Amino acid sequence: MSIQDELTTTIQDLVQPGKGILAADESHPTIAKRFKAVDVESTEENRREYRSLILSAPGLGDFISGVILFEETLGQNSLDEVPIPKLLESQGIVPGIKVDKGKKPLINAPGDEITFGLDGLDDRLEIYKNAGARFAKWRDVFHISDTLPSRQAIEANAEMLARYAAVCQSMGIVPIVEPEVLIDGNHSMERCAQVSEAVLREVFLALYRHGIELETMILKPSMVTPGKECPKASPEEVAEATIKVFRRSVPAAVPGINFLSGGQTPEEATLNLNAINSEGVQPWELSFSYGRALQEPAQKAWAGHLENGPAAQEAMLKRARLNSAARWGTYTPDMES
Repeated sequence: MSIQDELTTTIQDLVQPGKGILAADESHPTIAKRFKAVDVESTEENRREYRSLILSAPGLGDFISGVILFEETLGQNSLDEVPIPKLLESQGIVPGIKVDKGKKPLINAPGDEITFGLDGLDDRLEIYKNAGARFAKWRDVFHISDTLPSRQAIEANAEMLARYAAVCQSMGIVPIVEPEVLIDGNHSMERCAQVSEAVLREVFLALYRHGIELETMILKPSMVTPGKECPKASPEEVAEATIKVFRRSVPAAVPGINFLSGGQTPEEATLNLNAINSEGVQPWELSFSYGRALQEPAQKAWAGHLENGPAAQEAMLKRARLNSAARWGTYTPDMES
Protein backbone atom coordinates (compact mmCIF):
# COMPACT_ATOMS: atom_id res chain seq x y z
CA MET A 1 0.00 0.00 0.00
CA SER A 2 1.36 3.43 -0.93
CA ILE A 3 1.85 6.16 1.68
CA GLN A 4 -1.06 8.08 0.15
CA ASP A 5 -3.30 5.00 0.37
CA GLU A 6 -2.27 4.50 4.02
CA LEU A 7 -3.19 8.10 4.87
CA THR A 8 -6.52 7.91 3.03
CA THR A 9 -7.50 4.58 4.61
CA THR A 10 -6.63 5.76 8.12
CA ILE A 11 -8.54 9.04 7.80
CA GLN A 12 -11.60 7.13 6.56
CA ASP A 13 -11.36 4.79 9.54
CA LEU A 14 -10.95 7.67 12.02
CA VAL A 15 -13.51 10.16 10.71
CA GLN A 16 -16.72 8.15 10.93
CA PRO A 17 -20.21 9.52 11.63
CA GLY A 18 -21.18 9.01 15.26
CA LYS A 19 -17.68 8.10 16.44
CA GLY A 20 -14.90 9.95 18.22
CA ILE A 21 -11.34 9.46 19.47
CA LEU A 22 -10.37 8.48 23.02
CA ALA A 23 -7.27 10.22 24.39
CA ALA A 24 -5.60 7.65 26.68
CA ASP A 25 -2.12 9.13 26.28
CA GLU A 26 -1.59 10.61 29.75
CA SER A 27 2.08 11.04 30.66
CA HIS A 28 3.33 9.43 33.89
CA PRO A 29 2.88 12.65 35.96
CA THR A 30 -0.64 13.19 34.58
CA ILE A 31 -1.86 9.63 35.11
CA ALA A 32 -0.35 9.70 38.62
CA LYS A 33 -2.47 12.78 39.39
CA ARG A 34 -5.62 11.09 38.01
CA PHE A 35 -4.95 7.87 39.94
CA LYS A 36 -4.24 9.80 43.16
CA ALA A 37 -7.77 11.24 42.91
CA VAL A 38 -9.13 7.68 43.23
CA ASP A 39 -6.49 6.63 45.79
CA VAL A 40 -4.50 4.38 43.43
CA GLU A 41 -0.71 4.27 43.10
CA SER A 42 0.55 4.83 39.55
CA THR A 43 2.60 1.69 38.94
CA GLU A 44 3.20 0.16 35.52
CA GLU A 45 0.98 -2.80 36.41
CA ASN A 46 -1.87 -0.57 37.63
CA ARG A 47 -1.66 1.52 34.47
CA ARG A 48 -1.72 -1.64 32.36
CA GLU A 49 -4.69 -3.07 34.27
CA TYR A 50 -6.75 0.09 34.02
CA ARG A 51 -6.07 0.80 30.34
CA SER A 52 -6.56 -2.85 29.40
CA LEU A 53 -9.96 -2.83 31.12
CA ILE A 54 -11.32 0.28 29.42
CA LEU A 55 -9.91 -0.57 25.98
CA SER A 56 -11.45 -4.05 26.07
CA ALA A 57 -14.93 -2.79 27.02
CA PRO A 58 -17.27 -4.81 24.76
CA GLY A 59 -18.76 -2.61 22.03
CA LEU A 60 -16.35 0.30 22.52
CA GLY A 61 -15.71 0.31 18.78
CA ASP A 62 -19.35 1.24 18.16
CA PHE A 63 -18.59 4.74 19.47
CA ILE A 64 -14.79 5.11 19.36
CA SER A 65 -12.88 5.08 16.05
CA GLY A 66 -9.36 5.63 17.41
CA VAL A 67 -7.37 5.68 20.65
CA ILE A 68 -4.33 7.86 21.30
CA LEU A 69 -1.91 5.77 23.37
CA PHE A 70 1.07 6.68 25.52
CA GLU A 71 4.36 5.09 24.41
CA GLU A 72 4.34 2.66 27.36
CA THR A 73 0.84 1.38 26.49
CA LEU A 74 1.67 0.86 22.80
CA GLY A 75 4.21 -1.79 23.86
CA GLN A 76 2.09 -3.46 26.55
CA ASN A 77 -0.13 -6.54 26.45
CA SER A 78 -3.70 -6.56 27.74
CA LEU A 79 -4.72 -8.58 30.81
CA ASP A 80 -5.42 -11.42 28.34
CA GLU A 81 -1.85 -11.07 27.01
CA VAL A 82 -2.95 -9.57 23.68
CA PRO A 83 -0.78 -6.67 22.40
CA ILE A 84 -2.79 -3.47 23.03
CA PRO A 85 -2.72 -2.41 19.33
CA LYS A 86 -4.11 -5.84 18.37
CA LEU A 87 -6.79 -5.53 21.08
CA LEU A 88 -7.89 -2.20 19.58
CA GLU A 89 -7.90 -3.59 16.04
CA SER A 90 -10.13 -6.47 17.20
CA GLN A 91 -12.64 -3.78 18.31
CA GLY A 92 -12.41 -2.02 14.93
CA ILE A 93 -10.46 0.83 16.55
CA VAL A 94 -7.37 2.49 15.04
CA PRO A 95 -4.32 2.62 17.36
CA GLY A 96 -2.55 5.99 17.60
CA ILE A 97 0.35 7.45 19.56
CA LYS A 98 1.28 10.68 21.35
CA VAL A 99 4.67 11.76 19.95
CA ASP A 100 5.54 15.14 21.48
CA LYS A 101 7.95 15.31 24.42
CA GLY A 102 6.11 17.87 26.52
CA LYS A 103 6.38 21.62 26.89
CA LYS A 104 8.86 24.09 28.39
CA PRO A 105 9.06 27.88 28.69
CA LEU A 106 9.59 29.68 25.38
CA ILE A 107 12.85 31.64 25.63
CA ASN A 108 12.42 35.44 25.54
CA ALA A 109 8.63 35.11 25.77
CA PRO A 110 7.70 35.27 29.50
CA GLY A 111 4.56 33.27 30.27
CA ASP A 112 4.52 31.41 26.95
CA GLU A 113 5.54 27.79 26.31
CA ILE A 114 6.76 25.68 23.39
CA THR A 115 6.51 21.92 22.80
CA PHE A 116 9.59 19.77 22.22
CA GLY A 117 10.08 16.46 20.40
CA LEU A 118 11.01 17.05 16.74
CA ASP A 119 14.51 15.61 17.17
CA GLY A 120 14.45 11.95 16.16
CA LEU A 121 10.71 12.06 15.41
CA ASP A 122 11.09 10.13 12.15
CA ASP A 123 12.97 7.32 13.91
CA ARG A 124 10.38 7.13 16.70
CA LEU A 125 7.51 7.12 14.22
CA GLU A 126 9.08 4.18 12.39
CA ILE A 127 9.17 2.21 15.65
CA TYR A 128 5.60 3.21 16.55
CA LYS A 129 4.32 2.33 13.08
CA ASN A 130 5.93 -1.12 13.27
CA ALA A 131 4.19 -1.57 16.65
CA GLY A 132 0.79 -0.85 15.04
CA ALA A 133 0.23 2.92 15.36
CA ARG A 134 -1.45 4.50 12.32
CA PHE A 135 -1.92 8.06 13.52
CA ALA A 136 -0.11 10.44 15.87
CA LYS A 137 -0.86 13.42 18.11
CA TRP A 138 1.18 16.51 18.99
CA ARG A 139 -0.03 19.17 21.45
CA ASP A 140 1.04 22.79 21.71
CA VAL A 141 -0.49 25.11 24.30
CA PHE A 142 -1.39 28.78 24.25
CA HIS A 143 -1.87 30.71 27.51
CA ILE A 144 -4.41 33.54 27.55
CA SER A 145 -4.10 36.87 29.38
CA ASP A 146 -4.41 40.50 28.29
CA THR A 147 -0.98 40.13 26.64
CA LEU A 148 -0.58 36.37 26.07
CA PRO A 149 -0.02 34.56 23.84
CA SER A 150 2.70 36.69 22.27
CA ARG A 151 3.08 36.86 18.51
CA GLN A 152 6.33 34.96 18.96
CA ALA A 153 4.53 32.10 20.73
CA ILE A 154 1.74 31.88 18.16
CA GLU A 155 4.19 31.69 15.25
CA ALA A 156 6.70 29.35 16.94
CA ASN A 157 4.08 26.84 18.08
CA ALA A 158 2.31 26.86 14.71
CA GLU A 159 5.66 26.12 13.05
CA MET A 160 6.26 23.16 15.39
CA LEU A 161 2.82 21.70 14.66
CA ALA A 162 3.37 22.01 10.91
CA ARG A 163 6.84 20.43 10.99
CA TYR A 164 5.51 17.53 13.05
CA ALA A 165 2.58 17.03 10.65
CA ALA A 166 4.92 17.03 7.66
CA VAL A 167 7.08 14.26 9.15
CA CYS A 168 3.98 12.19 9.94
CA GLN A 169 2.45 12.44 6.47
CA SER A 170 5.78 11.64 4.81
CA MET A 171 5.69 8.30 6.65
CA GLY A 172 2.02 7.43 6.07
CA ILE A 173 0.95 8.44 9.59
CA VAL A 174 -2.14 10.67 9.93
CA PRO A 175 -1.31 13.68 12.14
CA ILE A 176 -3.66 15.04 14.78
CA VAL A 177 -2.77 18.72 15.12
CA GLU A 178 -3.62 19.96 18.63
CA PRO A 179 -3.32 23.71 19.29
CA GLU A 180 -4.81 23.94 22.80
CA VAL A 181 -5.95 27.39 23.87
CA LEU A 182 -5.93 26.90 27.63
CA ILE A 183 -9.02 27.45 29.78
CA ASP A 184 -6.90 28.65 32.75
CA GLY A 185 -7.48 32.24 33.81
CA ASN A 186 -10.18 34.88 34.07
CA HIS A 187 -10.37 35.89 30.41
CA SER A 188 -13.69 36.61 28.72
CA MET A 189 -15.27 34.46 26.05
CA GLU A 190 -14.55 37.27 23.55
CA ARG A 191 -10.84 37.17 24.43
CA CYS A 192 -10.80 33.38 23.97
CA ALA A 193 -12.44 33.77 20.55
CA GLN A 194 -9.90 36.42 19.56
CA VAL A 195 -6.93 34.23 20.58
CA SER A 196 -8.44 31.06 19.08
CA GLU A 197 -8.93 32.71 15.71
CA ALA A 198 -5.40 34.15 15.67
CA VAL A 199 -3.92 30.76 16.61
CA LEU A 200 -5.91 28.77 14.06
CA ARG A 201 -5.12 31.21 11.24
CA GLU A 202 -1.40 30.95 12.02
CA VAL A 203 -1.52 27.15 12.33
CA PHE A 204 -3.13 26.72 8.91
CA LEU A 205 -0.73 29.22 7.38
CA ALA A 206 2.15 27.10 8.68
CA LEU A 207 0.50 23.85 7.52
CA TYR A 208 0.08 25.36 4.06
CA ARG A 209 3.70 26.56 4.06
CA HIS A 210 4.92 23.03 4.86
CA GLY A 211 2.78 21.37 2.19
CA ILE A 212 0.45 19.49 4.55
CA GLU A 213 -2.39 17.66 2.82
CA LEU A 214 -5.39 18.94 4.75
CA GLU A 215 -7.60 16.05 3.62
CA THR A 216 -5.50 13.56 5.61
CA MET A 217 -5.10 15.38 8.94
CA ILE A 218 -7.36 15.96 11.95
CA LEU A 219 -7.62 19.15 13.99
CA LYS A 220 -7.93 18.78 17.78
CA PRO A 221 -8.75 22.26 19.12
CA SER A 222 -10.29 23.82 22.20
CA MET A 223 -13.87 25.02 22.26
CA VAL A 224 -14.37 28.76 22.70
CA THR A 225 -15.22 29.26 26.40
CA PRO A 226 -14.60 31.84 29.12
CA GLY A 227 -11.65 31.27 31.46
CA LYS A 228 -12.40 28.80 34.26
CA GLU A 229 -12.30 31.58 36.89
CA CYS A 230 -15.27 33.25 35.15
CA PRO A 231 -18.96 32.29 35.16
CA LYS A 232 -19.64 29.46 32.71
CA ALA A 233 -21.21 30.16 29.33
CA SER A 234 -24.28 28.20 28.22
CA PRO A 235 -23.77 25.36 25.71
CA GLU A 236 -25.58 27.48 23.10
CA GLU A 237 -23.17 30.38 23.67
CA VAL A 238 -20.17 28.06 23.46
CA ALA A 239 -21.49 26.52 20.23
CA GLU A 240 -22.22 29.84 18.55
CA ALA A 241 -18.82 31.35 19.41
CA THR A 242 -16.93 28.18 18.48
CA ILE A 243 -18.59 27.72 15.10
CA LYS A 244 -18.10 31.41 14.27
CA VAL A 245 -14.35 31.17 14.90
CA PHE A 246 -13.95 27.89 13.04
CA ARG A 247 -15.90 29.02 9.98
CA ARG A 248 -13.51 31.97 9.78
CA SER A 249 -10.27 30.05 10.19
CA VAL A 250 -10.48 26.30 9.40
CA PRO A 251 -10.46 25.26 5.71
CA ALA A 252 -13.33 23.06 4.55
CA ALA A 253 -10.79 20.52 3.26
CA VAL A 254 -10.10 19.35 6.83
CA PRO A 255 -12.28 16.22 7.24
CA GLY A 256 -12.62 16.16 11.01
CA ILE A 257 -12.48 18.50 13.99
CA ASN A 258 -12.18 16.47 17.20
CA PHE A 259 -12.52 18.80 20.18
CA LEU A 260 -10.50 18.38 23.36
CA SER A 261 -12.37 18.68 26.65
CA GLY A 262 -9.75 20.89 28.30
CA GLY A 263 -10.90 21.06 31.91
CA GLN A 264 -14.64 20.62 31.30
CA THR A 265 -16.55 18.06 33.37
CA PRO A 266 -17.75 14.96 31.50
CA GLU A 267 -21.31 16.33 31.38
CA GLU A 268 -20.22 19.82 30.25
CA ALA A 269 -18.09 18.42 27.44
CA THR A 270 -21.02 16.34 26.17
CA LEU A 271 -23.52 19.20 26.44
CA ASN A 272 -21.21 21.59 24.57
CA LEU A 273 -20.45 19.08 21.81
CA ASN A 274 -24.17 18.45 21.40
CA ALA A 275 -24.85 22.19 21.07
CA ILE A 276 -22.04 22.53 18.51
CA ASN A 277 -23.61 19.76 16.43
CA SER A 278 -27.00 21.48 16.70
CA GLU A 279 -25.72 24.62 14.93
CA GLY A 280 -26.64 23.40 11.45
CA VAL A 281 -24.64 21.75 8.67
CA GLN A 282 -20.89 22.48 8.73
CA PRO A 283 -18.13 21.52 6.27
CA TRP A 284 -16.40 19.21 8.76
CA GLU A 285 -17.32 16.26 10.99
CA LEU A 286 -17.50 17.78 14.48
CA SER A 287 -16.50 15.16 17.03
CA PHE A 288 -14.62 14.58 20.27
CA SER A 289 -11.16 13.51 21.34
CA TYR A 290 -11.62 13.55 25.10
CA GLY A 291 -9.34 12.23 27.81
CA ARG A 292 -10.61 12.93 31.31
CA ALA A 293 -14.15 13.75 30.09
CA LEU A 294 -14.43 10.15 28.83
CA GLN A 295 -12.38 8.38 31.49
CA GLU A 296 -13.07 10.06 34.83
CA PRO A 297 -16.21 8.00 35.68
CA ALA A 298 -14.41 4.78 34.65
CA GLN A 299 -11.44 5.58 36.89
CA LYS A 300 -13.75 6.21 39.83
CA ALA A 301 -15.63 2.95 39.18
CA TRP A 302 -12.38 0.93 38.92
CA ALA A 303 -10.55 2.54 41.89
CA GLY A 304 -7.65 0.10 41.56
CA HIS A 305 -9.70 -3.09 42.06
CA LEU A 306 -9.78 -5.64 39.24
CA GLU A 307 -13.16 -6.95 40.42
CA ASN A 308 -14.57 -3.50 39.54
CA GLY A 309 -13.59 -4.07 35.91
CA PRO A 310 -17.14 -4.59 34.58
CA ALA A 311 -18.34 -1.40 36.31
CA ALA A 312 -15.40 0.56 34.88
CA GLN A 313 -16.15 -0.78 31.40
CA GLU A 314 -19.81 0.17 31.70
CA ALA A 315 -18.87 3.70 32.83
CA MET A 316 -16.50 4.00 29.88
CA LEU A 317 -19.15 2.79 27.43
CA LYS A 318 -21.75 5.14 28.85
CA ARG A 319 -19.65 8.27 28.25
CA ALA A 320 -18.65 7.03 24.78
CA ARG A 321 -22.31 6.35 23.93
CA LEU A 322 -23.50 9.76 25.19
CA ASN A 323 -20.79 11.61 23.28
CA SER A 324 -21.72 9.62 20.19
CA ALA A 325 -25.28 10.93 20.63
CA ALA A 326 -23.84 14.45 20.96
CA ARG A 327 -22.14 13.91 17.57
CA TRP A 328 -25.65 13.74 16.10
CA GLY A 329 -27.03 16.57 18.25
CA THR A 330 -29.43 14.12 19.91
CA TYR A 331 -28.02 14.09 23.46
CA THR A 332 -30.26 15.20 26.31
CA PRO A 333 -29.29 15.46 30.01
CA ASP A 334 -31.91 12.89 31.03
CA MET A 335 -29.82 10.29 29.15
CA GLU A 336 -27.29 10.56 32.01
CA SER A 337 -29.60 8.53 34.26
